[in-house]
Amino acid sequence: MEEKTRISHEIDIIGTAKLVFKYKKELAIFTITSLVLGIIIAISTPKTYTTSVILAPEMSAGGIGMSENLSDMASTFGINIGGKSSVDAIYPEIYPEVFSSSNFIETLFDIPVASKNNKTFKTYKEHLIKDTKNPFWKYPIILLTKILKNKNNSTKESTTSYKPMLSKEDDELCNGIRSLISCQVNNKTSLITISATDQDPMVSTILADTLQHRLQEYITNYKTKKTRRDIEYYQKLCEKAKASYIKSQQVYAAYCDANEDVVLKSFEAKRDQLENDMQLKYNNYSQLTEQLLNVKAKLQEQKPAFTVIQAATLPYKASSTPRSMIVIFFVFLGCVADIIWILFFKKK
Repeated sequence: MEEKTRISHEIDIIGTAKLVFKYKKELAIFTITSLVLGIIIAISTPKTYTTSVILAPEMSAGGIGMSENLSDMASTFGINIGGKSSVDAIYPEIYPEVFSSSNFIETLFDIPVASKNNKTFKTYKEHLIKDTKNPFWKYPIILLTKILKNKNNSTKESTTSYKPMLSKEDDELCNGIRSLISCQVNNKTSLITISATDQDPMVSTILADTLQHRLQEYITNYKTKKTRRDIEYYQKLCEKAKASYIKSQQVYAAYCDANEDVVLKSFEAKRDQLENDMQLKYNNYSQLTEQLLNVKAKLQEQKPAFTVIQAATLPYKASSTPRSMIVIFFVFLGCVADIIWILFFKKK
């Protein structure tokens, strides 16, 4: 039974192939049509280039070098991660969230970028608006969006004067950029992989390098946030203590100069009082100065170090689907469509 079933399946496949090749004209029409359509879509689809940067943060006893201020960092961008106490649990989650937040993406608008063929610098926002190429099938959607946008703007201007913090155009740009940048953290190796995609390889390289430095700045700023506040606090105390000490020193010196030849006990008592007051203020100033130096040393210790395993380099090979593969895929679809049409429609 198994051999008969196997033979019947083989006969069906062979019979189907013979039936398809019997209608060579239809097969040629489907194949040529799909080939032309695949070529048009392949040519219209712009190439994209991806640049990746891999960082290795310093390791510490508390995890991977992150601070207790990660929740503050997330809240800055409108993200609430709750009161988690495990640094390791927060770290893999927070940076992809930060990268995808509109507040963070909006800061990328003013990055100066230059294309590979045009060395003139412009902002990243201008590059996205003026230099980004869209496939032909997106133009009707873009045109319809502009028409609806103009109508909505006219009705809004007549009814209300409220202006949002982020315009609709900027919000659309943020949504587009959100799909072009990414930050991934390997939980096993703690490696941070930052990638940026653009239609121009130079722009993707500049963007990836900028994202790397922005990430390092954020980690450093929020890891040392409390210590930097402590430094500011001790600096103010030191300035006040120094001014108070100098003032008491001047009062003591002026009193001694004015009563140089006086040997009265009242003079000695007043002089000792001024001297003790000056000494106390000097001790206070000296202690605050030592504490300030200790806090500055602590700040230097808390600054995380990063090892750049893979720097941002100009990609020469496109990361998008090769155009030849797009053409082959459409030719395959054309052959499948021809087989379906012959088996289910032509025979009827």
